[in-house]
Amino acid sequence: MKNLFIMGNPASGKTAVALGLALKFKDKGYQVGYFKPVDSGRKSASGKIPGGDAVLMKHVLSLEAPAGQFSPVIAGPSYLSKFDRHANVMEEIKAAYAEVSRNCDIMLIEGAVYPYVLAAIGLDAVTLARELDARVLVVLKTEDDHTLDLAIFYNRYLAAQHVNTLGTVFSNVPRPLLAKAEGVFRPALEEAGFKTVGIIPSRPEISAPTVGEFQEALGGEILVGQENMDRLVEDVVVGAMTMESALTYLRRAANKAVVLGGDRADLALAALETHTSVLILTGGLYPDVKVLARASEKGVPVILTYQDTYTVIEMLGQVSRHIKPTDKVGITIALENVNQYCDWQYLLQALEL
Repeated sequence: MKNLFIMGNPASGKTAVALGLALKFKDKGYQVGYFKPVDSGRKSASGKIPGGDAVLMKHVLSLEAPAGQFSPVIAGPSYLSKFDRHANVMEEIKAAYAEVSRNCDIMLIEGAVYPYVLAAIGLDAVTLARELDARVLVVLKTEDDHTLDLAIFYNRYLAAQHVNTLGTVFSNVPRPLLAKAEGVFRPALEEAGFKTVGIIPSRPEISAPTVGEFQEALGGEILVGQENMDRLVEDVVVGAMTMESALTYLRRAANKAVVLGGDRADLALAALETHTSVLILTGGLYPDVKVLARASEKGVPVILTYQDTYTVIEMLGQVSRHIKPTDKVGITIALENVNQYCDWQYLLQALEL
């Protein structure tokens, strides 16, 4: 059996890459398993823990063990009060891994949202990869030139830690950066002695959060538009400006969330005449009935939240897309991305399969 540990930065699409590889390897006749030893476990305002990656992979791969066994450790932001530094959590992880990896040819192991999570008690992604005898694939969200710096830093650190790293996938690459990723990032990484395994363009269908995921994070009240909570949100615009200034931004941004006070009826109505996925009203200010009537006509969800605008923006910045077992389009795209943009043949060869 061979282990492939997938780690990287937040919103990089680690789960989507793991999903695509799992489906591809399964299609090639291998028995594929999945394991996420540490989940960050940050609760939303609604009290739910987002993610469900183990549930997704259990469904897609028809795995038999309970979902909790695929992700045995939940580490919230105050985990030090929960875990005894001297407790042998590593042994618990290894025991869960032994159970879920039975009869598998390939185990795909996914790291937490940040690779350094639980480093204080020796359960960071690098240590786990070494302890589970896994080779590593680094998946990075591509935003600017610093992504190349991050790729080189990751690879050098992993090499210094004597972890066998197979390469890097530049994921969720914006269209304007695709040529640079291919023509600059790839050769620069190779010159540094490391391999680029894939360059995956950004696909809103699996990278952009949904209105429902925003609402779950905020715990707000849905006033209208409950039937369209699956709309994608590709941008966030804050309505804290004059009407004249706002119109430029509202027209420029498509599939956006507009965050504003409930007393800004003029701005809300203007937003509804552009490509708006959701209105998020802050401060608990109930909107004018005209806003709700127009939003209902347009089918645009309106969410009322009691947090202030700054807090809402902070919370929305933590929201990322999670592919669900029922998301057939997202699952199909994950496989397409691996087929078209990743050197999966190299991975099979490097894993000696």
